[in-house]
Amino acid sequence: MGRALELAERGRGTTSPNPMVGCVLAQGDEIVGEGWHQRAGEPHAEVLALRSAGTRGRGATAYVTLEPCDHQGRTPPCSEALISAGVARVVVATLDPDARVAGRGLERLRAAGIEVTLGVLEDEARVHNAAYLTQRRTGRPWVRYKTAMTLDGKIATRTGRSRWITGVESRALVQRWRHEHDVVAVGVTTVLRDDPMLTARVADGRTPHKLVFDSVARTPVQAALFEADAYGVRARVTIATGPGAPAARVAALRERGATLLQSDDGRGRPSVQQTLAWLAEAGALSLLLEGGGTLAWSFAEAQAIDRVAWFVAPKLLGGGGASPLGGLGVATMDEALTLERTEVRRVGEDLLVEGDLRYPAWVVEAAAQTESAAQTDGAANTAGSAGADGGAAAVAAAPAAPAAAGSTAAPAHISSTTAPAPTGSTTAPAHIGSTTAAPAVEGED
Repeated sequence: MGRALELAERGRGTTSPNPMVGCVLAQGDEIVGEGWHQRAGEPHAEVLALRSAGTRGRGATAYVTLEPCDHQGRTPPCSEALISAGVARVVVATLDPDARVAGRGLERLRAAGIEVTLGVLEDEARVHNAAYLTQRRTGRPWVRYKTAMTLDGKIATRTGRSRWITGVESRALVQRWRHEHDVVAVGVTTVLRDDPMLTARVADGRTPHKLVFDSVARTPVQAALFEADAYGVRARVTIATGPGAPAARVAALRERGATLLQSDDGRGRPSVQQTLAWLAEAGALSLLLEGGGTLAWSFAEAQAIDRVAWFVAPKLLGGGGASPLGGLGVATMDEALTLERTEVRRVGEDLLVEGDLRYPAWVVEAAAQTESAAQTDGAANTAGSAGADGGAAAVAAAPAAPAAAGSTAAPAHISSTTAPAPTGSTTAPAHIGSTTAAPAVEGED
C-alpha cells in the first residue's frame, strides 16, 4: 500500500476534479502490475495496473489507495474491471465518500466473491487525498492558508513594500503549490497593492483559477492577473462581489473576461461559505488562500481553513506594520485557534510552520449559524458572461458539474487548464447592484 500511495502522489496537480489514486497488483511478494490515475478523463489507476500486469493479474491481490469506483463516468467502473480481470483480493486504504460510490464499490467486489480488506494505511491515505475527501464531505474545497512574515511579525515595510519577505526557495515552493491547487484566492487590496499575476511559474505547471474577493468590484481591468501565463494559457478569473458592487464596474470586469459571483455575508462583503460552495459545484477540490489578513480571518470565521502554511523569514523590519492575520481577533487565550499535527522545517533560510487548523467552539457555532442563514437566503447568484442559453458563462472548458442552488446554469469544472473566450453581454444583470460608485468596504484585503 505504501508503494500505491507513492504512485498516487504522481498525479498531484493533474487529476482534479478526480482524486489521486494509485494501484499495485501483487502475486505473493512480487509486484506484477502498477498504475496511477494521471489525468481526469483518462484511465483510472486500477485499469492501468491491470494492463501492466496482463495475464498475471488473475488471482492477484490489488492494493488501491481509494475505494474503486462503481459508476459510469468518463471512464467505466473500476470495480467491474477488477472483477473481469479475476483478481482474488482487493486491499483498500479508505472509502470514497462520493455519493455514487460510498461503499458500493466494495459491495460489488464482495458480491463477485472477491475478498476485500479495508483500512490499510488509512490515515496516510486520508492525508494524501485530503482535498478530494474534504470537498466530497463538506461541499467546499480544501483550503490551505499561506502567509509569510518577518521574525518580528511584519508582512511589509513601513512604506508598504512586501517583495520579497521570503527567500527564493520559499517562493519556489509556493509556485509549486499554485500548480497543485485548483484555485488561488486573494483579497482586492492585495491586487491593488501588489498587482500579482498569480501564475504557477514551474516547468509544465498549471496556473490555477484566480479568485478575488472584491466587495465593490475595485479590481482594475488592467490588472496583471488577467494576463495569460508563460505558456500562453488565458487567465481564468472570478471576482466575488458583495451586494453593493456597481453595475458599471461589474460590466467592465465581465467584458474583460471575468466571471462575477455575487453574495452577501451580512456585512456587505461576499460570503466565504457561498463562494466556496459555488467553487465546489464547479469542480474545485482545493484552494490556496494567499491573503491578506482580513480575508484570512473571514475564512477562519467560516471554519474554512484546513491547513496553515506560515513562512517566517530571518528579517527584522520594525515599525507598526500589518499582521498576517487581521479581523477582530479573540478576547481570551481560550478562544484561540490552534494548530494540530504541526510540522516545522527549513526552506532555504526561512522557517515554514505547517499544521491543521483546530477551531474552538465559538468558531464552530458561528460558522453553523452563518451557514444556516445562507441556506435560508439561497445560494449565491452568478453574474458571468451570458452564453447562448442565457445562463452564467462557464468558468472553464470542461464537462459541466451539477448546478448550485440558485445559479442560472451549471458551472463547468473549474480545474480545467483551458477556457473558452468569453462571450460577454454588454449589460450587467440587475441583481449585481446599482450603477453608482461605492466606497471600499472598511478593512477589506
